[in-house]
Amino acid sequence: MKNHVVLTIGRQFGSGGHEIGNQVATRLNIPLYDKNLVRMAAEKLEISEDTAKEVDETTLNKFLATYLISPAEYVTYMSQEEYMPPLSDQMFEVQSGIIKDLADRGSCVIVGRCGDYVLKDNPNCLNVFIHGDKEDRVLRVAKLYKLTERKALDRMKKIDKQRETYYARYTGGSWGELGTHQIMLNSSKLGIEKTVDVLCDIYEGMKKRT
Repeated sequence: MKNHVVLTIGRQFGSGGHEIGNQVATRLNIPLYDKNLVRMAAEKLEISEDTAKEVDETTLNKFLATYLISPAEYVTYMSQEEYMPPLSDQMFEVQSGIIKDLADRGSCVIVGRCGDYVLKDNPNCLNVFIHGDKEDRVLRVAKLYKLTERKALDRMKKIDKQRETYYARYTGGSWGELGTHQIMLNSSKLGIEKTVDVLCDIYEGMKKRT
């Protein structure tokens, strides 16, 4: 029986979810997979990383939603049919395959990319959603991106809507709701460091039971 544990982290924009995932991975000395999944998928699909980023966790524009490609390597990720799905769908399927492979290899932290849904049948996977109070998130986004609070709020709403749309499109579930995640943590109430402590403690407990 494999004794590794995988943590998937969904997060509201500005909640510090990526920072939390990075600190957890560093403390536990396990790999973090986030934007590097886009690069891996781009290599599989034989497209540029910039093109891949355009359809990553975002609401798709008309051009990208109808852009079709047919690289030879992609046949391992799709059924043999004449119809080629949009690039966005191909990206999701390829990233899902990569996520499953990585989770099978060893312990890791996966941020976003519907990791909780992709690994829903993995008994050693813990699905976490990081959220935060609106005021706290606005201040974090404003500071991080050097924006006014008004612009930070607008950006926060836009990114969260994109993630919600992406999640609904590929999972049929509701992003950020308890029914689709095993643990919900409020980083505004706990703070970044305490949230990291909680996740590391849960991880160690799961390791002992596997």
